[in-house]
Amino acid sequence: MSSTPNPGEEGHFSSERKTAAVLRFLRGKNLELVSREFGVSASTLSVWREDFLAGGQAALKSRPPDARDDKIARLRARVGELTLELKGTGAPPEKIPRVCGQRFGLPGYLIREPNNGRFGG
Repeated sequence: MSSTPNPGEEGHFSSERKTAAVLRFLRGKNLELVSREFGVSASTLSVWREDFLAGGQAALKSRPPDARDDKIARLRARVGELTLELKGTGAPPEKIPRVCGQRFGLPGYLIREPNNGRFGG
């Protein structure tokens, strides 16, 4: 990332100031006008734009899988198994959170009742 200003330009620019300049340029303002307004050369503003767009592209990429994904998949599978097991007990759907909470020793105030959206006691 080459965001150092050219000779004759002022020193360090904050990321907020660079972003403001780049956004003005990307929204259709003239390159020369924006560069004069922010006191940088057109080439510096162009470099900021390229850095900004590269960062945006990187942010939109899918994240690589990590160790948490396996754990999440196992937990989701377990939740599915428990749901089927609880449905097999014949408990009405509104009682399933309470039965599940009691099975895992959760205090009543942490068990969400689906009908009223409040936490029960």
